[in-house]
Amino acid sequence: MRERFFRLVASPWLIAAMALLFRVAYLLYRAHLIPDEVLASAPFENEVGNVAAALAAGKGFCCVFRQPTGPTAWVAPVYPLLVAGIFKIFGTFTLAAFYGSVLLNCCFSALVCFPLFRIGQQVGGPPVATLSAWLWAVFPSGIILPYAWIWDTSLSALLAALLLLFTVKLPESFRPRDYALYWALWSLTLLTNPSLAALLPFLLAWIFFSEAGTLASRWKRLAVTIAAIMFCCLPWTLRNYRAFQRLVPIRSNFSYEFWSGNNDLFDPNSRAVHRITRYEQAHLYATLGETAFLDDKWQKAKTFVATHPRLYLRVCSQRIISTWFGTESPLEDFRHSDSRLARFLILWNAFSLLAMLVGLIRLALKRSPYLFPVASLPLIFPIPFYLAHTSLRHRHPSDPAVALLLAITFLGPSPVRK
Repeated sequence: MRERFFRLVASPWLIAAMALLFRVAYLLYRAHLIPDEVLASAPFENEVGNVAAALAAGKGFCCVFRQPTGPTAWVAPVYPLLVAGIFKIFGTFTLAAFYGSVLLNCCFSALVCFPLFRIGQQVGGPPVATLSAWLWAVFPSGIILPYAWIWDTSLSALLAALLLLFTVKLPESFRPRDYALYWALWSLTLLTNPSLAALLPFLLAWIFFSEAGTLASRWKRLAVTIAAIMFCCLPWTLRNYRAFQRLVPIRSNFSYEFWSGNNDLFDPNSRAVHRITRYEQAHLYATLGETAFLDDKWQKAKTFVATHPRLYLRVCSQRIISTWFGTESPLEDFRHSDSRLARFLILWNAFSLLAMLVGLIRLALKRSPYLFPVASLPLIFPIPFYLAHTSLRHRHPSDPAVALLLAITFLGPSPVRK
């Protein structure tokens, strides 16, 4: 009986089912506190919801601010297409569409347990696999974010976990099928969340140096991999070129994101900007068009950084803190917050950051061959957000690796294979 119990507890199917249960329970708890008419519209009042509504209405990939402003490349195509499909089935901006979208996010988040379990087996053995999957099942951001953001956040976490699994497994395989799946996975990932492209050169480099075979064969596999990924993303790039007459590989909005975190609003001595409103920016976008609007933001952001180098460094350091604690002043916010949930999240983020660092040290001391790919998610992926602007939502694709490192902190990595 005891053996059966432990086998059941270590089943990734049970862990994923419990993860889904926790996420759905949080959804139902939060949703009953908010009027139905608000749930039907407010969660979709963002760029993804606006583009999805345009797609569902047959207008094409456009109207990023819910105005007839023409084609857009503001967001990557995969997740808006999924939400548009939900709108087609349940109606646009309806309560059923809200529940359908959030349940889909909950499923994406719960499915992370499967690749995370397999990675844990590879890096630390069965105990690490079981603990890392259970940690993900109860991971606070994994429970909260599927409800809080109808965005690609939960899907990106799943794709990041799958990429890490394929990366650590690929050097052991020379089967064309496995490489083709890896190309397809990277292509889907880039068309969902291009920010994960920050990992691409590092993970490919690790595979290159970890693979067996001659130098020529490794270069050939690397070249084919890069070419295949670019070819899969080419149709969307060509669509963007036809729409804007300029090269927009997948998504165009980095200029705006960079400006939103680096403008005169952050300078206490500036009188140029007192506040930034969504209405004002949407009106300016409609007036200038997407290309001119984003060019203007890029120039303003570059000017701000060039004229405020010390302030920029300070803001970047604050963003690093905010990425990992959820706030740029965690001690002050913990003392003054009257929300138990907010205080718990600050404590959890502090604990997970410390435990993550210990896990990385344990991998390094054990000379684990998997140190680099595992570390790349929490250490490399968030860097663009440090430079632009950040939140726990932006960091979330690296959270499966954080859960794995927490398990390694408690149980240690497996011995290095000879």
